Amino acid sequence: MEVIMNRRNKRRRSLLRLFFRLFLLGLVLALGGAVALMSYAKMQGPPPLSVAQTTEYLAVDDRTIGESHRGQNRYFVPFNEISPYVVDATLAIEDRKFYDHLGFDPTRIGGAIVANLRSGSRSQGASTITQQYARNLYLSHDKTWVRKWNELIYSLRLEMNYEKEQILEGYLNTIYYGHGAYGIEAASHYFFDKDSKDLTLAEASMLAGIPKGPSYYSPNFDEPRAKARQELILDAMVEVGSVSRAEAEDAKDEHLAYKNKELVSGLQIGPYFQDIVEAQLIEEAGIEPARIEAGGLKVYTTLDADMQEKAEKWVAREMPPVPAAAQNKALTDAERATMILQTSLVAIDPRNGDVRALVGGRDYSESPYNRATHAHRQAGSTFKPFLYYAALENGSTPASTLLSEPTQFQIDEGRAIYSPSNFGNNYANDFITLLQAIAFSDNIYAVKSLLVLGTEKLIDVAERVGIISPLPETASLALGSADVTLLEMVNGYSPFANGGQKVKPRFIRKVVDLNGRVLYESEPEKEQVLDPKLAFIMTDLMTGMFDPSLNAHAGVTGGSVAHLVNRPVAGKSGSTPQDSWMIGYTPQLVTGVWVGYDKATPIDQRTEGQISKKIWANFTEDALKNELKLPFQKPRGVVAVEMNPQSGYLASETCPKSRTTYFIAGTEPTKTCPETANADGTDVIDEEAHEEERLIDKFFKWFGH
Repeated sequence: MEVIMNRRNKRRRSLLRLFFRLFLLGLVLALGGAVALMSYAKMQGPPPLSVAQTTEYLAVDDRTIGESHRGQNRYFVPFNEISPYVVDATLAIEDRKFYDHLGFDPTRIGGAIVANLRSGSRSQGASTITQQYARNLYLSHDKTWVRKWNELIYSLRLEMNYEKEQILEGYLNTIYYGHGAYGIEAASHYFFDKDSKDLTLAEASMLAGIPKGPSYYSPNFDEPRAKARQELILDAMVEVGSVSRAEAEDAKDEHLAYKNKELVSGLQIGPYFQDIVEAQLIEEAGIEPARIEAGGLKVYTTLDADMQEKAEKWVAREMPPVPAAAQNKALTDAERATMILQTSLVAIDPRNGDVRALVGGRDYSESPYNRATHAHRQAGSTFKPFLYYAALENGSTPASTLLSEPTQFQIDEGRAIYSPSNFGNNYANDFITLLQAIAFSDNIYAVKSLLVLGTEKLIDVAERVGIISPLPETASLALGSADVTLLEMVNGYSPFANGGQKVKPRFIRKVVDLNGRVLYESEPEKEQVLDPKLAFIMTDLMTGMFDPSLNAHAGVTGGSVAHLVNRPVAGKSGSTPQDSWMIGYTPQLVTGVWVGYDKATPIDQRTEGQISKKIWANFTEDALKNELKLPFQKPRGVVAVEMNPQSGYLASETCPKSRTTYFIAGTEPTKTCPETANADGTDVIDEEAHEEERLIDKFFKWFGH
């Protein structure tokens, strides 16, 4: 027994000696490798502290519309002229061990490896400030082991040949803060109009959060998100002892006044459009922010530079001057927002979804806030085409009639009264056709249609064509009470123009790096969501707003601008007390214009309310000046009849007023106006022909008044 125990003890001792020798050998090899690696890095000498390349933005014809220069909007400042708050905030959020490592942090690398093994990807990064600086200066941002190795070598070369403050100084002077501002000095001047040495703790912590995602964390794009990141950074500064808890809380409460001062920049056509492209490079193309910051990309966009120029021209011509009182520098941004009339414009090719022109406000240098994509406003009557398409799907025709008169509707199971009114309290006090209801924008007809259909059918159509904003299930939805963006609405009209296909708005065609390698490429996305026949009939109905022959108890809503457009067009205008909309289209182009104040200030409908139509009409005619005047293509299964627009009957000697109107074959009117009708089609008495519509109106008279 004793002999066996001795043998076991000897075996254990032998194994321990072997493991110890292997450990020593591994340690010697590791140390030798580290010495060799550092010697190699030292022998390579100091890498040049150069800047990265220019990123170029190209229009649909591959003409350059913008350039993002590393160094263009950068003002290099020495380390001792940068606010210590900037340094501390950056280190707290980006690299707490910056002064202790040799360019890489083994602890962070180990944590990242574990996280990546768990997720099965290489999404988790562990880059130090030195590694980020090396990557931005010398390397691509591909997630490969070769790039990681080169990044390590360059980081060591930086650390072996430059002081820590030189590295941090270079990093802070080259990192991208969005809006064309490279480096902390440019960012400080852009956001706060001051030198970086004068930044407060609150300002510095806000700026320190932007480089992780300039289009994601900029307060100009999403202030709540930027504020949340600022607070995260302040808490991190407390953890590392840079500031006290009291100082951090005071900084969180400090109100930040953003100046958004224009920086010197290169060629930039469509700045609001380019902001969207920059954001989509991250969100849609999946390119890392650091890769974008490094530059050297060619971004092929869908913008038509000529159309963009014309859009900006007509916005400038039709918008009234900024009131002198609004130029008072003592005013707050909120006060100024109630005094300056704003606008936005979006033009999309309905055949593929390509965005051809976009204006997000009257002056980008004064306000980079993009009203075309970020402002959610009530759509007013521009929402009605979705309602009336739902009506056509459910049995209505252009000849369907309802009574237009002041009406009180009992809603919410009789617990509430809803009393919509027509513009100027102008009613037919008679039956009108669906054709007239759209041309005159009759609100009573719209609400009756919704109450018969049910809101779920309207919401279904709106969502099918691409409306993604929440839609309330209320009677007022018929009149556009939903808060939506202009881009949504313009895209939602595209299926009416292209035969029923929903398209996805496209801003980027492809992205190519310095070596000609395609990093991202997109194709148009289409989906058939509407019946082509009904889409064509809706288009025909929407041409009515420009047809003066339909004038009756009211004028058509597009009559004031019909003479400005010399080609087939369809569309719908809309208004709320605070908004004016116009969305119209040809087979080649859908364009929408919104006009209003950033703060919910009432507009003058008779003056300011007409601007959206004027911008739309002038831009549409100008933008398509050299294009063919294409008609809307009638699909099979649709027939045309000469209909009396007032009565919905076929025109005859009794009521000769007529308009060519389209119907699904088999649903067109077959009777002529009765002899008792007036020549214009009014005072029609034919209970049999109007039985359905009269029953509906009797229902409203019994239960709605």
